[in-house]
Amino acid sequence: MRSTSDHIRHAISFEIIGLAIFTPLAAFVFGLPVSHIGVVGIVSATVATGWNYLYNLGFDQLMQKFRGGTQKSVWLRVAHSVLFELGLLIVLMPFIAWYLGVGLLQALVMDISFALFYLVYAFFFNLAYDRLFPLPEWREQARA
Repeated sequence: MRSTSDHIRHAISFEIIGLAIFTPLAAFVFGLPVSHIGVVGIVSATVATGWNYLYNLGFDQLMQKFRGGTQKSVWLRVAHSVLFELGLLIVLMPFIAWYLGVGLLQALVMDISFALFYLVYAFFFNLAYDRLFPLPEWREQARA
């Protein structure tokens, strides 16, 4: 299982790289100033960082308990990403509506768009992260 420092490295690097891609892209797509999207992105990233840490720690603990390890199949990675984004969507939609001064329906559309971006991003980021920072137990399983 990953250490606390590894979970923190994962969460922070995920958010920094995601913001660097997300902010200019979302500003362009929604025709909003980068500064407005930047604030939404920073608040979202701050909330998401805490959620990321807690969610991944809990997910890993459940995997360890019920599966005896933390290595994820492709389908488990998809489920992991979808559940993460659904939780975040519920928390962030009211903030987006309030800050950008849009209705809940438009905030929902924007939030879903953000979630879809991060869903794809999370899948590839986590795949790359696991390859860059594999756990020793995974190397042992691969050799067996």
